Amino acid sequence: MSESGIAAQKPLLRFNLFTLFPGIFAGPLDESILRRARDRGIVEIAIHDIRDWAVDRHRTVDDTTYGGGAGMVMMAPPIVSAVEETLASDLARTRILVMSAGGRLFNQPLAEELMASARIAIVCGRYEGIDYRAIEILEAEEISIGDYVLTGGELAASVVVDAVTRLVPGVIDAASVEEESHRERLLEYPQFTRPPVFRERKVPPVLLSGHHAEIGRWRREQSLRRTARLRPDLLDLESLSPLEREIVEQELANDRVRG
Repeated sequence: MSESGIAAQKPLLRFNLFTLFPGIFAGPLDESILRRARDRGIVEIAIHDIRDWAVDRHRTVDDTTYGGGAGMVMMAPPIVSAVEETLASDLARTRILVMSAGGRLFNQPLAEELMASARIAIVCGRYEGIDYRAIEILEAEEISIGDYVLTGGELAASVVVDAVTRLVPGVIDAASVEEESHRERLLEYPQFTRPPVFRERKVPPVLLSGHHAEIGRWRREQSLRRTARLRPDLLDLESLSPLEREIVEQELANDRVRG
């Protein structure tokens, strides 16, 4: 399909982002691949300021926490109103996420699962979090991008948007997606480009050989070694051949010696 045909079609995926600080999204969502996907009409991203649904003249969206404790909590009414009124008839067909340090860990399988959705809404928490009643009423899923705490959910939401968008057909080359890290629960092999020698470090000769079978074997071995060294938790030894298990066990032993 031509670019003009893609631009004219209905977006394959829509994001609605709800936040107290819309400006945070200006950089990550307006550059590079995400910008091109939006310009071509493949993906649609709308950003909504939750303060627009506050009911008082001060646009209040947070209050002290019941039960005592430090910090403020985002109030349920503005959040629920913002999501319900924006999504309207699409509410029941939308995956609603709340970015939360205590949520389900975001990973590649979840990104692929979310990519199958027609619309995704993401609520970005701030301060000490949001009133849990908003999560219950909206039947939202709490999602975390890692075991650490950010000042707000906007950067985490940008990570989710980026990871999911790049999987949408037509956004990037399909072959690139197939070969990258975590696709097969293995880290990607090292990549090299010109010049062939840089500061006395040479590109591995096999990559210059033109022998595709040998290159494939080298890349597979390097993926196994990198995963064993950096992310052994991703390895499933039962799914490996005897030779691949030997490579992994050798790398794990080397890592113990280095450590």
